[in-house]
Amino acid sequence: MTGVVDAVRSAVWNAPERRPRAPLRLAAALVVIVVALVAGGVAAAVLGLPVPLSTVLPMLAVTGATLLAARYVDIRTFADLGLRREPGWLADLGAGLALGVALQTVVAGVGLAAGWFRVADTLVGTAAGFGSVLLVFLVVGFYEELVSRGLLLVNVAEGLRFAGERVAVGGALAVSAAVFGLLHAANPGASLASTVGITLAGAFLGVGFVLTGRLSFPVGVHISWNAAQGLLYGFPVSGLGIDAAVVDLEPTGPTIVTGGSFGPEAGLLGAGAIALGTVATVAWVRYREGDGHGIGVGVDPRISAPTLRWRTE
Repeated sequence: MTGVVDAVRSAVWNAPERRPRAPLRLAAALVVIVVALVAGGVAAAVLGLPVPLSTVLPMLAVTGATLLAARYVDIRTFADLGLRREPGWLADLGAGLALGVALQTVVAGVGLAAGWFRVADTLVGTAAGFGSVLLVFLVVGFYEELVSRGLLLVNVAEGLRFAGERVAVGGALAVSAAVFGLLHAANPGASLASTVGITLAGAFLGVGFVLTGRLSFPVGVHISWNAAQGLLYGFPVSGLGIDAAVVDLEPTGPTIVTGGSFGPEAGLLGAGAIALGTVATVAWVRYREGDGHGIGVGVDPRISAPTLRWRTE
């Protein structure tokens, strides 16, 4: 009987790390996040908050819930989530911001040159509308990366450590990307193509995280990808129309190429930009880690090996 009890305890509790096993930690975190999301939405409605505050409040609630779950369920430091203020984090953020804009500019430029887009209007919307959407994109870029990469990816990687670091991180990258894609599957205009495209985008963002061990690069890319896509070129962002844009580009080419009403991620142009962005990410990390000498890069070992809070206190 004692052996059975010990086996059950071992299955749910990681004694050396003084915390539950990864599946239980993720399940508990999911409950906390869902409760926070609902509570944030209800609070925004009760308070009668205007847009964008009514949109941002649930996101901020999820951010807070994720940090609480990480600290008191995962028993990890915030640095274990990729929130590391260390040499290179600011450069990564800047490079990520630049890359997102560059990739959307490639999509717009190629599409215009091929006749797949046309300029429908310029300077659409108001300054207030532009600022409201930008605020939402800033929060979205941070909280989605915190949940998808900082919490989900590292927990899956830690849970798969028995298979070796490469398998663990590769599996975690695939799982977090797939979940990222599925979370956007209910967006307006979503399709199998858009879900596959968003999954690929999740893998692209995950690569920047696993190679650096920091969220700053994927957060930068996420923010500027959305902002350039919607506010600079007027594309739909994951199926959501944007009422403010510097240049409003309208798709005129095949949906399989442009992504149609969902946005570039649902088309071949978006897939091409994601592939190009992944190559650029590896090149950036190689350059930065090699101080310009082009040495090889590898997975940051901190992804699957947490510091844990009790070890630092």
